Amino acid sequence: MGLYDILGFLGALCIGISLGLMGGGGSILTVPILVYLLGVEPVLATAYSLFVVGWSALVGAINNFRKNLVSIKTAIVFAIPSFVAVYLTRAYLVPAIPAELFSIGDFVLTKSIAMMLFFALIMIVAAVSMIRGRKARDESEETELQFNYPLIIVEGFVVGVLTGLVGAGGGFLIVPALVLLVRLPMKLAVGTSLSIIAVKSLFGFIGDIQSGQNIDWIFLSTFTALAVVGIFIGGYLSNFIPGKKLKKGFGWFVLVMAAIIVIKELMI
Repeated sequence: MGLYDILGFLGALCIGISLGLMGGGGSILTVPILVYLLGVEPVLATAYSLFVVGWSALVGAINNFRKNLVSIKTAIVFAIPSFVAVYLTRAYLVPAIPAELFSIGDFVLTKSIAMMLFFALIMIVAAVSMIRGRKARDESEETELQFNYPLIIVEGFVVGVLTGLVGAGGGFLIVPALVLLVRLPMKLAVGTSLSIIAVKSLFGFIGDIQSGQNIDWIFLSTFTALAVVGIFIGGYLSNFIPGKKLKKGFGWFVLVMAAIIVIKELMI
């Protein structure tokens, strides 16, 4: 096992820690780790990401449910349009994208490069919205939840499509949506986000199996197990980190990762 392999599997722990702390960000780490450290082809990496993040998020969701940090009603309303969208995208839209989209001179925009750049683009948009977004409410603040059903359903569908395209769990989009549209406290938004990510990511992975992806189950199971261990570590650390500090720091983290991906893809 080489240095990159060791770093890649250590990165799996970080994926879980990220999910445990912030309810998202796992797939932001998963795809680059699989592609750049472990040499997995980008389209297959997005499929692996759905499986890894789905199981890791499921463990985190169960842990948060025991702490009464999951809004079941919100999760159901958001998740139904989301997992329908991600399944259809993985089963039908992604396989239909051509291997080469277009070329300019010597530069050829392939399906793999396009997916990584699109992945980076939504990371940038999400990062900016979190860095410049509203101040997180006090965790102890008692505020009646607000359910803007049309917006929640539309947001769920859009996040599902984006998840299907790039294999991202979408926590970096779901968490701010829950805070702004439902007015969930940050900690409750994180727990609810994990439950939504778990359902739609695993449902999307079924679409990959149907589309004929060649899955290395031994590799994928090992990577996932390490991520699950990480989520317990992240869940423990979340007890010492105030929710209001997570949002902006997470935004800067997402922005840095997006810049790295853009530079990596365009300098090849």
